[in-house]
Amino acid sequence: MTTLTMERPHPTAADMEQRIVRYGDLRPCKTAFIDAHTPGSNQKENFTIIGGGVSESPDQHVHIKETPGFNIGAAGQPPYCRNSLHSHRTAEVFYVLKGRWRFFWGRRGTAGEVTLEEGDIFNIPTGIFRGFENIGIDYGMIMAILGGDDAGGGVIWAPQVIEDARDHGLVLGENGKLYDSKKGQSLPEGVKPMPLLTDEELKAFPETPIEQVLPGYVARYSDLMALARDRPARVIADDGVIRDRPGFAVELLTRGSIPEEPYETNSHEVLMVMRGHWRLTWDGGAATLAPGDTCAVPPGLSRALAPSMSGEASLYRVRNTDDPAGATRRN
Repeated sequence: MTTLTMERPHPTAADMEQRIVRYGDLRPCKTAFIDAHTPGSNQKENFTIIGGGVSESPDQHVHIKETPGFNIGAAGQPPYCRNSLHSHRTAEVFYVLKGRWRFFWGRRGTAGEVTLEEGDIFNIPTGIFRGFENIGIDYGMIMAILGGDDAGGGVIWAPQVIEDARDHGLVLGENGKLYDSKKGQSLPEGVKPMPLLTDEELKAFPETPIEQVLPGYVARYSDLMALARDRPARVIADDGVIRDRPGFAVELLTRGSIPEEPYETNSHEVLMVMRGHWRLTWDGGAATLAPGDTCAVPPGLSRALAPSMSGEASLYRVRNTDDPAGATRRN
């Protein structure tokens, strides 16, 4: 785990390398959540890239501890492995890095669903139960942006998920930690199981119909590539394709929309490469970013971006904003 305190005006290559999480270096956790033993969900892998995320397991590796006002994570799953129904108190945004994915939502996962292809991005409405499944033929990977420094304080599970997990040996304590009876673990003295949501509490989780989700919460990669032909495409912002203020803003950059001159910003900036190889240069060094790599660029650092090879090149750029995590959506 890396804790970053470096704010030098001229960081060295070694300094910046601590701010880059390479796709090939990602360390998975297979016991991150309560459904880790539940058939159909027991092969998924959770990755915590920037910030502590929402993992419930002490086995979860955190690559970069410092948060820029949001968290970055990822989920990797073999074909037809699913992530169980849950909710968050702040924003949860996914884009597909590899594969083909089905996202579904509602108390039983039947209120609506949408299929995402590589590069597509989904800003899941806050406060609804949601799940996702790899429906491709190969191992798939989705990248996640979670609002807030503490990612909203954890996961809220649909009652049936907690009940199914208990039948397969995993109990979630009211302290937010998992206990595995298959490993001889039990709830510590004084710690009760996480209570199931009551029928009255469940009324606060809407059964949002699909017509309220599409197209306002989904952006297709092909459309964004066209928009980013000569300027960065505003993906999630007040004036974005997805109009929202979740505590961060998201843009898509392509070969034709990168700034011509070096630039700097007072915001934290996280670069997440979708396609191609990108050369990042700054006063003091340079690095090449590949698909799946994540780079946290500190505020105030003059930097320049350029694709380093021919062919398709795209990356998502995420910046923190002054909006509180989970701010009200602007329609």
